[in-house]
Amino acid sequence: MPRIFAYIAHKGGVADDSAAELAAVAKKIDAAATLTAVVMGWGAELDSVCNAVRGSYAEVWKIANESLVYPNAELVRKALVKVLPAGGVVLVTHEHFGIDLAPGLSIKLKAAFVSDVLEIEGVEDAQLKVVRQEFGGQVSAHVRCDISSGAVVTIRPGAFKPLESTPVSGSVNDKSADVGVLTASRRYLQTMVAESGDVDITKHNVLVSIGRGIQEKDNVAIAQELADAMGGALSCSRPVVDAKWLDKSRQVGSSGKTVKPKVYLACGISGAFQHLVGIKGNPFIVAINKNPKAPIFQVADVGIVDDLLEFLPELTNKIREMHGVSAK
Repeated sequence: MPRIFAYIAHKGGVADDSAAELAAVAKKIDAAATLTAVVMGWGAELDSVCNAVRGSYAEVWKIANESLVYPNAELVRKALVKVLPAGGVVLVTHEHFGIDLAPGLSIKLKAAFVSDVLEIEGVEDAQLKVVRQEFGGQVSAHVRCDISSGAVVTIRPGAFKPLESTPVSGSVNDKSADVGVLTASRRYLQTMVAESGDVDITKHNVLVSIGRGIQEKDNVAIAQELADAMGGALSCSRPVVDAKWLDKSRQVGSSGKTVKPKVYLACGISGAFQHLVGIKGNPFIVAINKNPKAPIFQVADVGIVDDLLEFLPELTNKIREMHGVSAK
């Protein structure tokens, strides 16, 4: 089996939740593999990230370079090409940065490339068998990827649960000198932070999130009543914002906000990766959708096939009864 590496995203000295998810993916590829995390950046916070991921990886490669103070896929790609051995399998999270980084990296490494993987079926005769989705999540494709010369694989956030195992306390090896000078044709300008709006959905432990399945603006109130009964906030997917039924500040996903609730109710949401990428922290996901083949059911802890316009009021009434509040 080839050696397995995971590119670790981080911010503010904190490793992204996907770090533990990528470790779980690596173990599914090869349970006996020695996993190596690659952490890149600049400043004192880099050591914090390296120490944090030692619990999931046997080895951590630290690459400190002043040009990496802000993430730049062009520079990261050049650095990885300099340090990664030939024939390795590189795991990258399938989100904005990973989508920018991974395809070009596979070309530079002369390795196979497969994107947006949501299940690992195993390895047979140097063929990595994975499941990914096509046609907006309507079709699950079983794909074989030849990893005899290495591969770059992007993993859908939230598709794999972190392993519950004893921390491995891996070693940290500084590979900074191997990278040398890094230059790029593009540079960081600034980060634009969206306004929080009347409700900051990133601060709530419980989110009731609605998608196009809510059907019309007048039905939004049904979901709001459930959110109020649960002591949570109302959020949504992009179609609801595009229809101007809720403010942009309520949107979860790649073009919205990243949230880390403890409980996430996905109501009438199909479950495309553009939405799921905004859900971090492995919350307990309850999916309610009348389409039994909706992709959201593949990541949900509990799936309910029903008409949400009938189910949500019933659920709201039950929760109110539990709290001793009379149903409306």
